[in-house]
Amino acid sequence: MTADYEDPRIVCSADGLRISGYYVPWGSKRIPYEAIRSIRRVNTGMLTGRARLWGTANPRYWANLDLQRPRKKVGFILDTGHRVRPFLTPDDPNAFEAALTAHRDIAVEQGGRGVVI
Repeated sequence: MTADYEDPRIVCSADGLRISGYYVPWGSKRIPYEAIRSIRRVNTGMLTGRARLWGTANPRYWANLDLQRPRKKVGFILDTGHRVRPFLTPDDPNAFEAALTAHRDIAVEQGGRGVVI
């Protein structure tokens, strides 16, 4: 199986999206592309995701474990129809976005500040 996008924490393959380090402490979350209702690309800041290594301060969003997140300026919020939405910070945001939209024909909401994570 080859991946359309892959970094140490996120894999976009033909089967769907796999997010490592999502559950305590190393469990992965799998999301089929069909479950993704919307994708929002956000700029991160100290209160809007960049300082959050794992988890959340906001019960509507959940950040997977990413020790490199403080160095990243772009994040993605996925609406999967559940109360809690995954917050991801891929190593290559443009390649990640291209891989997602190649599998799911959804317009990505661009820009804007993120939410308090």
